[in-house]
Amino acid sequence: MSETLHPPRSADEPNDEGHSGEDLASRLPNWVQPRQEYHPQPPDAVQPSVGEAPEPPASYEAAPGVYTVPGSVAHFHRPVDVVVGGDVKKLILETRKRDLLEGEEQDRESLLEEPFVRDAWTDTWQEAVDPETGGLRAPVLVVVAPRAIGATTFALRLLAEHTGPSTTLVKLHADWNSPGRTRLPLEERHAFQLDLKDPETDRVSADFLNSLGKHAEHLAGCGSHLVLTVAQELWDAPGLVARHGVQVLRLTESPAAGSVVDAHLEAGGHRELAMEIRASTQAQSQLQGLNAVAAVRAVHRIVAVWEEYRLYQGASALHRNGADQNAAKTFEERVLDALSDWREELDQLFGDRTVAPSRIDRSLALEDRYLLLALAVRQSASVSLVSAGARQLQEAVESAGSDQTAGTATQAAFAARGLRRRIQDVGAAVDGRDMVLFDRPAYGRAVLEYVWDNYEVMRTPLLRWLAKLADQPEPTDPVVRTLGSLALRHGTREHLNKLTELTAPDLLGAVLRAVVSDEHVGRLVWATLYQWADTSSSAPVVVSTCRLVLADSEVSAAVAKMAVVRLRRVAQRTADPAVRQSVLTAFEELSRQPAGRARLVAEVRTWQQAKGSPWSGSLAFLALMSVDRPGLPWLLSGDASEIDVQQALAELLGNPDTASETILRLTGWIRSCAGEADASSYGQLRDRLLVPFRGHRMLQAGMQLMQALTGNVTAQGVNIAEDFYEHLVGADFHEVFALDGAAR
Repeated sequence: MSETLHPPRSADEPNDEGHSGEDLASRLPNWVQPRQEYHPQPPDAVQPSVGEAPEPPASYEAAPGVYTVPGSVAHFHRPVDVVVGGDVKKLILETRKRDLLEGEEQDRESLLEEPFVRDAWTDTWQEAVDPETGGLRAPVLVVVAPRAIGATTFALRLLAEHTGPSTTLVKLHADWNSPGRTRLPLEERHAFQLDLKDPETDRVSADFLNSLGKHAEHLAGCGSHLVLTVAQELWDAPGLVARHGVQVLRLTESPAAGSVVDAHLEAGGHRELAMEIRASTQAQSQLQGLNAVAAVRAVHRIVAVWEEYRLYQGASALHRNGADQNAAKTFEERVLDALSDWREELDQLFGDRTVAPSRIDRSLALEDRYLLLALAVRQSASVSLVSAGARQLQEAVESAGSDQTAGTATQAAFAARGLRRRIQDVGAAVDGRDMVLFDRPAYGRAVLEYVWDNYEVMRTPLLRWLAKLADQPEPTDPVVRTLGSLALRHGTREHLNKLTELTAPDLLGAVLRAVVSDEHVGRLVWATLYQWADTSSSAPVVVSTCRLVLADSEVSAAVAKMAVVRLRRVAQRTADPAVRQSVLTAFEELSRQPAGRARLVAEVRTWQQAKGSPWSGSLAFLALMSVDRPGLPWLLSGDASEIDVQQALAELLGNPDTASETILRLTGWIRSCAGEADASSYGQLRDRLLVPFRGHRMLQAGMQLMQALTGNVTAQGVNIAEDFYEHLVGADFHEVFALDGAAR
């Protein structure tokens, strides 16, 4: 389909959006009859063309304090739908643009109830707050901080405590290629928070900072605020200093990790665990020096260890290691294990085998390292499954050219110790039914991360092995989660790009779905998907990921928008019919949700206003055609009044790339209405469909529709194909255009 379905009109060209009956009649080709039965009404709200000002009502009384400007409105930056001018001292600019940043509304009470430790941030907090008013000193605050020390938590809590109760708190998503003021929303009594952490898309420039000064004026007029949290490496450059209305704050360290852990355990209802951790000098020592993100993760590990400990206590003796049967680890010892990074032990296990045979040697043989990795991924599995996984990893490493011992993989495995002994040596147990239990998830994660960090040559083989190891492309699969955590461990696109070469689109889509909501790497994943949408080889992965995101009924509006934006980009950029069909399938799934239908309607409207992607708008309309309801189709109901259905059908039927798909769906509409006992639904549908089929270049599409309807009759016995034929083709042309399609 052409990318310019709606070319700009000249100033003196008439606006024919909505196509009145008289306009269409004057342009009818001579092979069709003039319309007599149907007199369509204009849409309830016809939007004026860009640059045109709607005519004011005959009688209009301005609201108090509102200044009216006669004539056309001068739009700023790019066309907008509404510009409202109020009191000059309290200017409110509302820009309703499709690419405006969206976000999630935050519940103030919930934010205030969340655990919060301010100790290291007290001085910075006081810098931000006006001691006389208790409000924030500046409309725009920029919080510059190293990564992972809790800057986002600081910003949201600051807004929750020092903005008025009537102010709406919103956490924005920076779904952009570079920071720009025109993308920032501006609404009355709103407090926005935005993270700038991606080195490729969020780097702050002096121009952006200058524009924030102007934005601060508008925010002040609206009684609103904006807090940006910027990663330190994206800020420290010459020229980046505070501007008028913009206050720059700096955080240099996290709150004490022990206090953070204690606060989170208490807030989570784990008072007993909090007391245990406070009383343990060794645990406090392990926590010392952790940043805020690591401290919160430590809380999750402590709670997980408690659950593991309870599970272990209830397990049979066959599932316990010999050492543990003699002296089972206490809960405190298990907590210390979980908080440890295991580097010293792993340094031994993955060290050189230089100890004499007569002495104790803890270093694992190469094949045992494969086994340990296999167990680190699957905590509990059959012996045969563990063995197969380790063997596949060894083969993946050998095929990648890594140094190996002499002989084949089979010879190396056969020459090694028995599998049960090897499993016990790496810290697992085997019961009488040959079931393996490796009840050390924290240790397993440490093993995987240790190998990933210390053996760079192992990264690609690991990814290849994990891709083959996944049983099914489900985000809950432990292998899928492991793939995502390792590929994104260093926060770059390098290994994500490698995954596109090693994994199927459905599997990689599940991997990305599992990590796309992560507060630390989610932005990176979304930015990568945006880039991949331009690449034919990666577009299927984008579609797969976005479908999984949109299938979640609990997904936020902001996240759903980011998924739709990427599907739109795929539809616009791809030339592969199969990929475009997959986008249509994703839109059809979206149309089954009320919120999804609203997004598709907006997509069609932006297309019809010549502001959006023609392909995306077309596919959105086709997806909405599949929405089923009794009587007239959903698109012809009041719920879809924003869409000019006749205009959309004319566009789709006149394009050979979409005509067949459109006719297929139209026949479904017609047959559904024709089968009803009430003949009025069929009559109304037929009369409304006659309008687009009477347009220019619709001869072929009209004949295809009538041929597709051959043999179909209404519940009242009316032959549908002949009925359309009689209404569409004038009697003088029956000899030329026969119903069977043969020209005479």
